[in-house]
Amino acid sequence: MKKLLSAVILASAALAMQAQDATVSIHNGQGKEKIHKEIYGQFAEHLGSCIYGGLWVGENSPIPNTNGYRTDVFNALKALQIPVLRWPGGCFADEYHWMDGIGPKSKRPSMKNNNWGGTIEDNSFGTHEFLNLCEMLGCEPYISGNVGSGSVEELAKWVEYMTSEEGTPMAKLRKENGREKPWKVKFLGVGNESWGCGGNMRPEYYSDLYRRYQTYCRNYDGNRLYKIASGASDYDYNWTKVLMNNVGHQMNGLSLHYYTVSGWNGSKGSATNFDNDQYYWTLGKCLEIEDVIKKHKTIMDEKDPKKQIGLLVDEWGTWWDEEPGTIPGHLYQQNALRDAMVAALSLNVFHRHTDRVRMCNIAQVVNVLQSMILTDQKGTGHMVLTPTYHVFEMYKGFQEATYLPLDLNCETMKVRHGMNDAIDESKEDGFRTLPLISASAAQKADGSYILSLTNVSLDKAKEIEVNFDNAKIKDVSGRMLTSKNVADFNDFENPDKVQPVEFKGAKVKKGKLTVKVPAKSIIVLNIK
Repeated sequence: MKKLLSAVILASAALAMQAQDATVSIHNGQGKEKIHKEIYGQFAEHLGSCIYGGLWVGENSPIPNTNGYRTDVFNALKALQIPVLRWPGGCFADEYHWMDGIGPKSKRPSMKNNNWGGTIEDNSFGTHEFLNLCEMLGCEPYISGNVGSGSVEELAKWVEYMTSEEGTPMAKLRKENGREKPWKVKFLGVGNESWGCGGNMRPEYYSDLYRRYQTYCRNYDGNRLYKIASGASDYDYNWTKVLMNNVGHQMNGLSLHYYTVSGWNGSKGSATNFDNDQYYWTLGKCLEIEDVIKKHKTIMDEKDPKKQIGLLVDEWGTWWDEEPGTIPGHLYQQNALRDAMVAALSLNVFHRHTDRVRMCNIAQVVNVLQSMILTDQKGTGHMVLTPTYHVFEMYKGFQEATYLPLDLNCETMKVRHGMNDAIDESKEDGFRTLPLISASAAQKADGSYILSLTNVSLDKAKEIEVNFDNAKIKDVSGRMLTSKNVADFNDFENPDKVQPVEFKGAKVKKGKLTVKVPAKSIIVLNIK
């Protein structure tokens, strides 16, 4: 009996030692940088049904609308408190001529969308429609200017049209088209992906072109432009180096594009049909953005040690195969809990680099790639919120909160670097290290804390001990996003399959916080 009792005591002691699967130590006295709200930016390109059928249906549509904007989509975006919206592209931007999208809609010429499926567009959604939408949403507009096929004069006149008060030809034209007062336009992109669809340029050539274009984009009547140069695609560090050397402080920001694309067996893979290896690989790939950001930051720091030039990840997210039966080139894809995981992990990375990362724009807001919202392509007027939408909604409290550095100790696993590469498994560099827990913490203006905890493990709950340097926890509440299967998604038949629920797995005892995080779940806690 004594031996049995001793065995039970030893077993209990071992279980107590292993009670916490992870620890998070939050340094709440070391917060310096605010998490820029623009990190939660969105992107709306003339691509597929993002604009037409997504944001815009027109005033005469049978689908309920407010001045032509889909009412359900508008209300969902309003609730999301989006801080900034990028438009009109993307690759589309460098073929878009803004004067085709102003004036009476009946007189606007149609155009062929050469980049995305050859769709014929009627230009009924143009400058007025976009900027009025931003005003209604209470968000900053981010205009992407045409450098690839446009002219300096064209872009200069667009800035004048949007922002000059009076006494200029473009201000007069704007007033004739029904807008008396200019809009406030802060963010201006001078071209997009100039290394590719925006002109196939070399960085040296683009640098000179940028210097020329930005010279003639004036600040009118109190409107001050934040000018953004077309930056690198993920691993092109030379592009960043050349622009920092040749452009420098003539740009306020430099863009960066990074997509989580698998290339699994010669395709991008299905958004909803994937195995465990593909799931973990996806999360490892999405986290690689941190190394990419660090390397671009190092190059920028050499020329700009005071960090006056922002790094803007103005296209990011997952990119899967188009859904079967949808229009080729329209990039319509479903959005599963796996995509929500990518969103949560990526946002946590952006928080850590808020000293340099000033804006991020997930691609895209409606019906395209990793979108917030899906609308029915059969014209029924149905709308569904995606798991990614719910992550952005749960994370709203991080906007403009003070980022708090933290130490995280948790279990990790190894995932392959590439899907089709021949990898020597004996070499460490053939794999990525994937932490099974991701966390981010911040302090809000009212003194309370917000903490995100994501458990990416498919089958193991994790108990996490959370410690603050100099704070005793009195109260905690939160919500959780999870589902039975990580491939679960919301569709028009089951719109609420993946949605946030109240979280009750956080316990406070003697000022200490312990959180039991279920497998494949995302949790956001509000702590006082």
